[in-house]
Amino acid sequence: MLNKKIEDVLNRIRPSLQADGGDVDLIAVDEDGVVKVKLTGACSGCPMSTMTLKMGIEKILKQNIPEILKVESI
Repeated sequence: MLNKKIEDVLNRIRPSLQADGGDVDLIAVDEDGVVKVKLTGACSGCPMSTMTLKMGIEKILKQNIPEILKVESI
């Protein structure tokens, strides 16, 4: 159920990432509310990827799904 909510939010974020040649894949969600994602395409090597992850993806996920405490890139 939580994975579905996360995917729904990621699907709303994806067009912005894809416009810059990147994407994000959901890898895992643990019981402590930590979401693991993988930035792909242009996002994987981008110097701004940490900012994209924390100020973009993590912020939006936490706003929409209160159970999420943190988002990590693997």
